[in-house]
Amino acid sequence: MNENEADTGLRTRLIEVGVDLVTTEGAQVLTLREIARRAGVSHGAPRRYFPTHLELLSAIARRGFADLGARATEALGDGGASPRAQLTTLGRVYLDFAFTQPGMYELMFRHDLLESGKLGLRETSLPLFGVLVDLVGRARPEADAALVAGALWANLHGIAQLWGWGSLQLATGTTDFVPLLDAALDAHLGPEER
Repeated sequence: MNENEADTGLRTRLIEVGVDLVTTEGAQVLTLREIARRAGVSHGAPRRYFPTHLELLSAIARRGFADLGARATEALGDGGASPRAQLTTLGRVYLDFAFTQPGMYELMFRHDLLESGKLGLRETSLPLFGVLVDLVGRARPEADAALVAGALWANLHGIAQLWGWGSLQLATGTTDFVPLLDAALDAHLGPEER
């Protein structure tokens, strides 16, 4: 193994350790020192590949966006379903990701922690929003698709946060998030024709 391969291997290992750490213990434990310790290297070693803590966090979040994007692509399939059906599927994928990967989900949307414009994070995250905008535009051609998609995303994010904290279950008496997703889609797209 040459030096470049070793460098790439350690950089990858640091990211993988960070992904594992955020997945199992949450975003609050993602320090350079802890990632280095778990990777079995000196606490200064990550600085060779990630000069700032934000750069390492952004690399970890990029993996989360790639995972969410792959899940969405797989769930949407060939795109043959109606835009409304695809938005329902996309909403379920998004909420399921938030519920099953809460640490990664939190990190991914903490732009106050991430350097999204410098490290290619936007190139990973914005295409997901682009899919949402496209589907909203096809479902509501008369609307400003980006604004409606933004409002829908904010609504889904709120459902994810409040459900994760147990607030929505308490307030609504429901044990299933799907009726909340349906209500959000109805609010932003109009009631579904039955």
